[in-house]
Amino acid sequence: MNNQAVAAHSVRAPIAPAQASSVSPATLDDSGKLLLRVAIGVLVLLHGIFKISAGVGFVSAMLVKAGLPGGLAYLVYVGEIVAPLLMIAGFWTRAAAGVVVINMLAAFGLVHMADLFSLTKQGGWALELQGLYLFGALAVVLLGAGRFSLGGLRGRWN
Repeated sequence: MNNQAVAAHSVRAPIAPAQASSVSPATLDDSGKLLLRVAIGVLVLLHGIFKISAGVGFVSAMLVKAGLPGGLAYLVYVGEIVAPLLMIAGFWTRAAAGVVVINMLAAFGLVHMADLFSLTKQGGWALELQGLYLFGALAVVLLGAGRFSLGGLRGRWN
């Protein structure tokens, strides 16, 4: 047998990639989901903590002005405390992020409509922070929690 025939019939072991330097795409996706849900959750939670200390009087006044019962203002605690904590933990993540989306839509409708199409002096959207919360939470609704969560990867609401 010549050298070419031997080379063609010999079995070579595949070269193993360096295990320490490779990160799977799934791990990167789950890490991105973790970062997104924790960032949005913490930022919204800080607003909820402020409302615990300052009260919901401002929100109640806005609701009454809009012709709604002022008692609905206490739902802000669900949208800015309970839901962000669930998002951070990764438990019922999609539902919790949905509550944040509803909370932000209510904030847009009650407080921020006048600035909806306004720009700042620097050229940014006047509601960019609120938009970040809204669209970040909407992204979490669509993406779910990922495997780095208390609810697990396959949970119905994760």
